Amino acid sequence: MNRIGKLYFRYGTMGSAKTAMLLTTAYNFEERGLSYLCFKPVVDTREKRNVIHSRIGIERECRWIYHDTDLFGEVRAIFEETLSVPEWILIDEAQFLSEQQVDQLARVVDDYGINVVCYGLRTDFRTRLFEGSRRLFEIADSIDEVKSTCTCGRKTIVNARIDGQGQIITEGAQVEIGGNDRYMSVCRKCWSNKRVEQRRRDTLPFSPEEV
Repeated sequence: MNRIGKLYFRYGTMGSAKTAMLLTTAYNFEERGLSYLCFKPVVDTREKRNVIHSRIGIERECRWIYHDTDLFGEVRAIFEETLSVPEWILIDEAQFLSEQQVDQLARVVDDYGINVVCYGLRTDFRTRLFEGSRRLFEIADSIDEVKSTCTCGRKTIVNARIDGQGQIITEGAQVEIGGNDRYMSVCRKCWSNKRVEQRRRDTLPFSPEEV
């Protein structure tokens, strides 16, 4: 293949319109007659159909990525069947990819000259890197932050997990699928202040309402 592709990673917190950006990109490709495929890890179970869906109401069909999916093998099979490959591959929720799958995408870029754009979170609710995100930071050709703003005006950094009372949770499994009822995007300062406030309240001999 004579084409030269790139591996892109575009990351941001929850609610930063990453998925809408992916879907808008797909629409633009269609308008310009460019071939593309969309993929999404099946671990995100909010959609029962094989679609990438945005909160603003637009969606596109996609191919599921399972834990054992060989992404290079998927593209190779497409080439062997059609003698052509898409010009672009768009991947939603890329943080859920394994390290091996990110390496497979890099091989897709290098061997077939396909541009691969991965959209995803940087860190989990404990501010720890996801496996797929870590590998993308290590080997992606281009890395861009999709920025959003905390209620205090600072840039959001933390995907804070919350309980039914809106209290921040810092223990639990890394992956727990949810929306606004389970997560809120905040800046580091607000995240830290909220945790300090919760610890102080938990150590009081009585609740503030009893004063």
